[in-house]
Amino acid sequence: MSTPSPTGPLVTRDTLAAQLRELGVRPGETLLVHSSLSSLGWVNGGPVAVVRGLLDALGPDGTLVVPTQSGHLSDPALWEAPPVPEEWWGTIRATMPAYDPLTTPSRGVGVIPETVRTWPGALRSAHPQTSFAALGPRAAEIVAEHATDCRLGERSPLAKLERLGARVLLLGAGYDSCTCFHLAEYRVPSPLVEVGRPGPDGWETVTEVSITSERFDELGHDFERDRPVVRGRAGAAEARLFPLADAVAYARRWLELHRPRAEEFRNPPA
Repeated sequence: MSTPSPTGPLVTRDTLAAQLRELGVRPGETLLVHSSLSSLGWVNGGPVAVVRGLLDALGPDGTLVVPTQSGHLSDPALWEAPPVPEEWWGTIRATMPAYDPLTTPSRGVGVIPETVRTWPGALRSAHPQTSFAALGPRAAEIVAEHATDCRLGERSPLAKLERLGARVLLLGAGYDSCTCFHLAEYRVPSPLVEVGRPGPDGWETVTEVSITSERFDELGHDFERDRPVVRGRAGAAEARLFPLADAVAYARRWLELHRPRAEEFRNPPA
């Protein structure tokens, strides 16, 4: 059987950088990128070419930020894809390696963030499950002091990105992956959950705000309808560019209307 020819378009470092500039990415800005390599087409150089294209568009004074989540450092009792036998849970909790910003791989966010994580000079924040990695002059400021009991709230890089006037680039990714919407969840009444994970001194449990990306596609649709979002293409991918602060402010109002009230969290229906 013959090997099928690759499907295009052909994407290179230079063509990607040019399309990002055309979209409106500015030299010197701070950019939070959510991405899908497969959506771009046939990329000559794969994720390395994409990262270089992003850095070219941002220039030496710009800062690139990506999510480098490691949700697999979690309680095996909650695993569903796939689940593991209950008799394994105790051993898994006892032997799971603790989070290490240098060696713990990202998971579930794609190959481009993992490429940024391992890039020379990249810095990564300290949260064991919802870290961010950054490259550029503001990287240290952005990833510093990510509280280990604040996944995506006021003591996370998201709040710093908001204060710095960062923008969000969805590069072939949908609004369901838009992490900045989670910052709004910390600003509306939300339930608390107990989160288990490996710690430096063994298995630990912390109390956290419950977060979910459920209905983020719907939220993103309404945000794009009501607020200025720059839309274009990069390779074969649809790209969207918008201010992070605008998205967080809109999401907060939207969640207040579409999420249950605090009283309903305390007194769920029978």
